[in-house]
Order: sequence, then C-alpha cells, then structure tokens
Amino acid sequence: MPVVAITGMRQTGKTTLLKEEPGLRGRRYVTFDDFAQLEAAKANPEALLSGEEPLTLDEAQKCPEIFTALKREVDRKRRPGRFLLSGSANLLLLKNLSETLAGRAVYLNLHPFHRREILGQTGHPPFLPNFFKAVAPGAAGKAGFSGEQPFAGGAILGPSKGREGPPRLRLDTPPAPISPAELLKGGMPSVCLDEVEDPSLWFRSFEQTYLERDLRSLAQVADLMAFRRVMQRAALRTGQILKQSGLARDAGLNSVTTARYLDLLETSFVIARLPAYLKNRTSRLIKSPKLLFTDVGIAAYLAGVKDLALSSDEPLRGYLLETYVAQNLAGILAAHWPAARLHYWHVQGRFEVDFVIEDGRDSLALEIKAATRWNEDDLAPLETFLAATQRCRAGILVHNGRDAVHLRDRLWALPMGLVLS
Repeated sequence: MPVVAITGMRQTGKTTLLKEEPGLRGRRYVTFDDFAQLEAAKANPEALLSGEEPLTLDEAQKCPEIFTALKREVDRKRRPGRFLLSGSANLLLLKNLSETLAGRAVYLNLHPFHRREILGQTGHPPFLPNFFKAVAPGAAGKAGFSGEQPFAGGAILGPSKGREGPPRLRLDTPPAPISPAELLKGGMPSVCLDEVEDPSLWFRSFEQTYLERDLRSLAQVADLMAFRRVMQRAALRTGQILKQSGLARDAGLNSVTTARYLDLLETSFVIARLPAYLKNRTSRLIKSPKLLFTDVGIAAYLAGVKDLALSSDEPLRGYLLETYVAQNLAGILAAHWPAARLHYWHVQGRFEVDFVIEDGRDSLALEIKAATRWNEDDLAPLETFLAATQRCRAGILVHNGRDAVHLRDRLWALPMGLVLS
C-alpha cells in the first residue's frame, strides 16, 4: 500500500520505532510535535508531500489538512510504502479520514508490550496459533501440523506414530506463573522495562499529559474533571460487561456525554470494547460489549489498586488479570494471527467464557482462572460452550500454575505462562 498508518496509545513507542528501526532510518522524517513544521504543513501541505524520497509523518492526526493532499499525491504516483504515518488517535475512527484514504492505506496498531516481548521470547513462534492448528480435526500429518511445532520453552507434538489422539505438549522449561508485579506494571515500555523508579509518578504524568494535551487535540472537552471521572469509573469496570447507564450514573453525567467520552477513550486507544460471540443458538446470550483497558498497568493505577497479592483480598484482581490476558492476546493476534478475532461469550445469569478466538468458522475458548488449581465446577462454562459450539476446536482452562493437562475430548487445562508464550 502507498500509505501505512501506525497508530496506538501515546507512549507505546511509535516514535522510537520510526526513528530507530533499521529498515526505516533512510526515510525523511517530519514530526508535527514541532510547531514550526505543523504550521508549515497546514499552510502548504502539497509542498511537504512533494519529492520522491519516502516520507514519515509522526503525529499525523494533528494536521487534518494533510490527508486530502495526501490522497491527491498518492493518486498522482502510487508507490508501496511511500508515506508512513503515525499517531496516537485511531485514524479509522476519526471523521472522514477512513473515506479520504480508502483503498490507499493499511492501518497497524502498535500495542503496549506483551509478555513475550518483555521476556525476550519473540524468537520463538507463539503458542496459541500453533495449538489451534494442532487441535484441528485430523491435523496430525497434515500441512497445518507436521509433527512438531516449537514455542518458547517446549513444543507441540503430534500423536505417536500409527496412533490417533490429541497433540502432546513437551515443556522443556515449566512456564513461570504471572506475578502481581507484572499486572501492576502493565506493558507501557518505560514502566515494564524498569526505566522509571516510581511507576505511580509515571502513570500520573501520563494521565495529566493525556488529559491536557492529547484529549484537547481530539475534541472539545469543556470539563476535564468530568472526563477524568468517566475514565476512573471505567477503570473500575475493566474486564466487565459495559453497562453504560450505570457508568454514567456513577460519574454524575448523562448517557450521551458518557457515550461521547467512552468513544474518545477508544479513539485514543485507552480502552477497547470486546464484542460478544453470538454464533450459536443460546437464546439468552448477552450482546453488550465487554469493557477492557488496553494496558492493565494504567487500569490498576486509575482504579487505585496498589496490591494484588492473594492476601490483599482485592476485588478487582480477577478483572485485572483478565485485562492483562486480553492485552497479551491482542498483541499476539495482531502480530502473528491477523485472521483471528477476539470475543467473549456470556449466557445471562448462567455461564461466561472469558475469551473466544475465532478464525473463520472455527474457534478456541479460553476461561481465565487466577488460582493455580481448579475443580470440576470451573470447567462448566467451557463444557457448555463446547456443547453449543461444535466448531470450537478446544476449550482451555487457563490457570496460573505450571501443569499442562489434557482433561478429555476438546478440553484442556494449560498454564497462563504457556498460553501467553
């Protein structure tokens, strides 16, 4: 594509990527954080875009005038990779921009760091896509699964020669459980890479800069205190089904204003709304989206959570763990499994499956458990989903221990450290 747009939440490392990635260093680089360059671009965008050398435009959303000129320039000379844009607002959600660049741009989201990146495991293929291939009906010996698929710390093995059955897992290195500190740090590079001594000060600075700078560049928000209330109340609901009327009531605002503020939070990548999985015949399925913060560290800070040890009795522990898993899954799927879509499944008053990964007509179901052990009651949501969804290849109880167990047909108990590796 002639235009590539890299978007993502502020401070996820977009500028560092654009300036330091070896394959991008030879490009002309312009940032609209520079006021002089911004004013020049607004006055004469055609002059900025002229020339034959590849051009990188950082913080492109600050100069809406550039997009019409960009469309004309692309139509004049269409060359792959000619323009590389970045920004802290979702260009697909900003008014008119998707129409302006339709058929001319591809959009990529730079997520916060996930566990594979922090632990240096990106030299190995991720576990989940290969597991999805391995548990396909008749997968052993086929192109999708040829006997052994490596992952960080082990491999997925096909059935023994001449036998049928589920794949086997070889764990050379038992996966480490997820620690409370990992959840509180999240995936923002400066915090999770221990570049700051006091993460709470960094998160406070992030909040202030977001409210006073980024938000004002997106929309006119007259009452920043009201917006902050919505953001903080949303953090208390991360990992839960979104009930917008209740959120509005707690924030002391009407539903229209609350909906607008949630849209702004989503546009700037602070939150995401996880859609419900509706492809079976259960009549009482919940259809509302689930609210998730894109970085669990920011969610914990805004919610005032400082201790997630089991002894702390923190009511948000399970929801923050689910937010952490969602953050990791989003990064893994975007980089290694772009055909997959992430959902959740909920039958009103009965069962919920935390995540459903859908690829075509097939799926994987994941139920998250913070403890290291499980019992039969913990498997009921997965068994119900498997019974209602014949094209689900496997249901996985994702626990925080070290044991990987095939329980019975299409049902597994796997360590969280393995699933996110």
